[in-house]
Amino acid sequence: MTAETAPMEGEPMIRPSTTDHPLYDSVVEACRTVYDPEIPVNIYDLGLVYTIDINPEAEVRVTMTLTAPGCPVAGDMPGWVAEAIEPLPGVKQVDVDLTWDPPWGMEMMSDEARLELGFM
Repeated sequence: MTAETAPMEGEPMIRPSTTDHPLYDSVVEACRTVYDPEIPVNIYDLGLVYTIDINPEAEVRVTMTLTAPGCPVAGDMPGWVAEAIEPLPGVKQVDVDLTWDPPWGMEMMSDEARLELGFM
């Protein structure tokens, strides 16, 4: 992270999602159809989707990570996410950005994912 992109003190490392956009719930459900091939839980509940940003023109930008930088599907996963979201009615464009900052951790999983994987 460079000085110009580093968050200011007190600023969250993960930008909040555009939860008030009418497409938000549909985009979340589309993300829930994508699974990490090595873990039987969808990427949204795993906590791999950091931000869903939807602008007024219905252009969707997803910022996500993977469980590890050496993940064998690192080159494919962003495309799978875009392919899941693009067909949604009203979506004009989809961009998926992969980030490693902050790194993913098990604390990012939903309670459902923890239960599914036997951590609860």
